[in-house]
Amino acid sequence: MTASEAQGSRGALSAWLETLLVRELAAEWDQINWALFGEAMRRPIFELADTTALLGSWRAKERTIAISREAATTRPWAETIETIKHEAAHQYVDEVLGGDATPHGPRFREVCHARGIDARAAGSSPTDGESAPDSARMRVVARVQKLLALAESSNQNEAELAASTAQRIMLKYNLDLQRDEAAAATECAYLWLGEPTGRVQPHQRALAMLLLEHFFVQVIWIRVYRPAEAKHGSVLEVCGRPENLAMAEYVHQFVSRTVERLWREHKRAANLRSDRDRRSFLAGAVEGLSDKLQAQRDDAKREGLVWVGDAAVRDYYRRRHPRIVSTGGSSSGSHTAYTEGKSAGKTIVLSRPVHGDSTPSTPRALTSGK
Repeated sequence: MTASEAQGSRGALSAWLETLLVRELAAEWDQINWALFGEAMRRPIFELADTTALLGSWRAKERTIAISREAATTRPWAETIETIKHEAAHQYVDEVLGGDATPHGPRFREVCHARGIDARAAGSSPTDGESAPDSARMRVVARVQKLLALAESSNQNEAELAASTAQRIMLKYNLDLQRDEAAAATECAYLWLGEPTGRVQPHQRALAMLLLEHFFVQVIWIRVYRPAEAKHGSVLEVCGRPENLAMAEYVHQFVSRTVERLWREHKRAANLRSDRDRRSFLAGAVEGLSDKLQAQRDDAKREGLVWVGDAAVRDYYRRRHPRIVSTGGSSSGSHTAYTEGKSAGKTIVLSRPVHGDSTPSTPRALTSGK
């Protein structure tokens, strides 16, 4: 039955979509059991629960994982995946390790830590105080955001200097962090950026690589499900330290909006009637900005500021995603549009945050890696 056929009656649609939804919950569990638990468990029973108090629960006697119907159908699917991971960890402790003294006891916490799973009780807010960035460290982000506000200057040289200084401060901050053992041990976290997309476009892949190469985070595209449409898609997950996630979120929003604006301006100026070359232009624009940031990074290298990566972030990323599958993306399209986009991208100056203020804010959906 197709989605359009299922819309013949509201009841049929609900029953059909919920059947597919429960099937998808089981498929997610299968993937988690394989990737994180070495297929050590048998698949449990899945059900949708009419509760908003908890996102999910594991009932050992019934071998059942219950997932909140409201959460699974209205909240980002990536949250549902994390809920299944959490309940699978409970199942693993009960059925493989022989149980724990308390539901969220030391065995459970260790299982979660080893796999980058959020060990807090299901239903906790992903932006509560436990995972909020440290205020002293976030002052660095505040300073950077003030520089980005200065980068709105109509004077191109002043704007470029402010943006370059902001990038240099983040680089130096992260280099200093690696020399401070106490700070370097700070827990990492993850964040989802953008809306789920059916097919990841070339410019979206390029933007993910830009964040990886220049903003001190690890990135991965994760598969998600859209229950209302019974379709799959992808969403970008970034892993890193809270202050770097705050910057990555800002950069992702800013660049996504800016390259679209540059395309609209190019389309008007070139008197184009269609969006046929849009994908190529957007990909070129992101690559142009990446080249510009790389030139700044090369200047820093000549001064001895060399970034070799963050071992703690890489470790956390690998714990969350131990079995990574690489996929290629299509780069077909207009070479002319790509070149024109690349030229336009080199004019981009990272400026004031999308929210329009200069005070740091906790990234949305920031979740601790504890």
